[in-house]
Amino acid sequence: MAEGGVFAPIGGYLSALRERCYQTGTLLILDEIQTAFGRTGQMFAHQKYGIVPDILTLAKALGGGMPLGALVASSELMENWKSDPVLGHITTFGGHPVSCAAALASLKLLLNESWLGEVYEKSAIFANTLKAHPLVKEIRAEGLLIAVDLKNEDYAQQILPLLLEEGVLSDWFLFYPGAFRIAPPLPITVNEVKMASEAILRALDRIKL
Repeated sequence: MAEGGVFAPIGGYLSALRERCYQTGTLLILDEIQTAFGRTGQMFAHQKYGIVPDILTLAKALGGGMPLGALVASSELMENWKSDPVLGHITTFGGHPVSCAAALASLKLLLNESWLGEVYEKSAIFANTLKAHPLVKEIRAEGLLIAVDLKNEDYAQQILPLLLEEGVLSDWFLFYPGAFRIAPPLPITVNEVKMASEAILRALDRIKL
């Protein structure tokens, strides 16, 4: 979903995949390194689809700005990694206490603030402001993970330096060159969302056709 340009799974796909994995004894592994911790409006993106993976990978927002990643699985699965080989799933610097303290503080803040409940409102402001611009082909949004798909790939290549001049940091998607990304921090205010949207419109107006 993230680097592919924010294309959400089609209706029923993940449920069918979950069921097929049960049938075949296959582990379902979901990568939520970019989508977890409120980015899509849920604590974890898979919650929207009513499924539970066997293994979940986490990082980025997990560390609250510090380097930290995690693999989440059942105790039964974790037991399998205690032997053959012994200590086969360890890292040299894993579980650093400073990174873990930052992660705990960040998680407590996320749970105690109102940011999760504001994600869809802020996302809608971006989408409704930008979708009418003549160079915009489509807005795809999963909460505050937003792809602004432009009508020409060349426009997408032009837009980033123009956005920077307008005071907006953005980037492209690794596997979808025709769009640029909007993924602000969750504490962004509604007023800041409106200011950013207007700045993006100014950058779009400056694209050379």
